[in-house]
Amino acid sequence: MNRIGWTRRAERRTRAVSTRRTLTVESVSDLGRLDPAAIEQVRREATPLVRNADELHDVLLSRIVLPEAEATSSTHDWRDWFGELASQCRATTLVFPDGRKAWTAAERLPAAMAAFPDAVAQPELAVPETVRRAVVNLRGRGVSFATVHGNQAMMEAAAKEKGEVKMLAVTVLTSLDRGDLDDLGFSCDIERLVLSRARRAIEAGCDGVISSGLEAARLKAEFKDRLLVVTPGIRPVDNRPADDQKRTVDVAQAFAAGADYIVVGRPIRQAAEPRAAALAIQDTIARIFPAAPG
Repeated sequence: MNRIGWTRRAERRTRAVSTRRTLTVESVSDLGRLDPAAIEQVRREATPLVRNADELHDVLLSRIVLPEAEATSSTHDWRDWFGELASQCRATTLVFPDGRKAWTAAERLPAAMAAFPDAVAQPELAVPETVRRAVVNLRGRGVSFATVHGNQAMMEAAAKEKGEVKMLAVTVLTSLDRGDLDDLGFSCDIERLVLSRARRAIEAGCDGVISSGLEAARLKAEFKDRLLVVTPGIRPVDNRPADDQKRTVDVAQAFAAGADYIVVGRPIRQAAEPRAAALAIQDTIARIFPAAPG
């Protein structure tokens, strides 16, 4: 075969291979298309775990507003729990000019109204007065601690009526990290924000604060025994499930940092053997604080 014939044959082979590798219009249109089933799976995995009204309140505290459309789906329906919160003046509905609705916690109402000035709260909440009435109802019921998460007027209203109840102000939720605070518009670092809120809590008459164990040592160094430090977000070393808590410590770390009390929920509730998990934590506490000889 001469050189010209060999060249033409090679060109035909190249064109044939290229043609076989060319995608059809139909197949190109599928490129980058998202799988609806995958989208729904991600949505389910990102949905907070809510099993009662208090857990729904925690979700509302972590967000300024929760669109009502997100509260109902094929996997969950939180309307009854929201109704319970609304009946206790702990949450309300925001109605937007276009008819859309969203839920917000009573403590988040001032921020929600600042962010969405055209929205209307239904029902309206006189937040400090609502807080005051709620705290009055706690007295004489054997309640040791209560938390308040809001502005100065709300903390003052709670402290004014607390009676024998120890009032604890929330500083920064343990489910929030630096990125979350940036999203919320806080430019200062977390420790400075915690200390600022702790000072305001003392000025308002609160007895202590809810704070991550990561800031407990700094709080105790600043305020000594003038302020109780109660630490949630406890994750024992051998039981650290993936969840929404981001700024966590274990039992020993919390008390070493100066926490007066700890709050432990999911590491016990979600353990394979809850009683054994609770006893293990009690054993850790007993080793940290051995009983005085008597």
